[in-house]
Amino acid sequence: MLASVRSATEGDGFVPPGTKDFDLPPIIEGVEWFTKPVLLVMVSVVLISVFFVLSARKAAVVPSKFQFAGESIYGFVRNDLAKDIIGHEFMRFVPYLFTLFVFILTNNIFGIVPFLQFPTMSHVAFPYVLAALSFFVFHYVGVRKHGVIKYIKDIAFMPGVPKPVYILLTPIELATFFLVRPLTLSLRLFANMFAGHLLLLVFILGGEYMLNDSLLIMKLFAPFSFLFGIALTFFEFMVQCLQAYIFTLLTALYIAGALADEH
Repeated sequence: MLASVRSATEGDGFVPPGTKDFDLPPIIEGVEWFTKPVLLVMVSVVLISVFFVLSARKAAVVPSKFQFAGESIYGFVRNDLAKDIIGHEFMRFVPYLFTLFVFILTNNIFGIVPFLQFPTMSHVAFPYVLAALSFFVFHYVGVRKHGVIKYIKDIAFMPGVPKPVYILLTPIELATFFLVRPLTLSLRLFANMFAGHLLLLVFILGGEYMLNDSLLIMKLFAPFSFLFGIALTFFEFMVQCLQAYIFTLLTALYIAGALADEH
């Protein structure tokens, strides 16, 4: 992440951060797959597990602050994302939606945590896997309820549409359900985390470059770059929370659609 600053001190001028700053070397030499994003995913699983085990270990009628925090997150996913959207069958999907929301949120927030400062979801493989899981879940639910033939038929031939329209509509609907949904679900999350982290790098590394520059005017502009980077950090926190919410919300909507009599 400091390659841009090092290049600047060598006299090459400021080199803006790019995709190379997301291509991190392995932590253990020779173990190519074990990079910082993989480590952060492992850390997130441990942190999430410890947090919710501790928050539920000594549950009481009058909750402690720790218990209240855990119950608030669970209640939000249960009521606002599962119950309100899926309906009376919501409870069996709460564990998945809850895990999905907390996992994405934690890995997103890593992007603004000091010393970690890397959003795991800015590596597109992780959003792809999560989208594939959601893709499997909502299609499995639809097939289990309606059967394979009826499920595919309802997708391909929307009821109440004139038959000639099916020539255009059927390919669009099939592409939407089996290609567009998982792609947009994953790429939306990836693009937001990637772009947000890149912007933070631009202003923080740019500020450091100007601070080390020999020109006085550059040094005077450096604090503004840092301040803008700090302001963007708060904005990025909002985006990180929003993207975790949107991913989970869309998954719940897709499940609700698969369960509906006409989807």
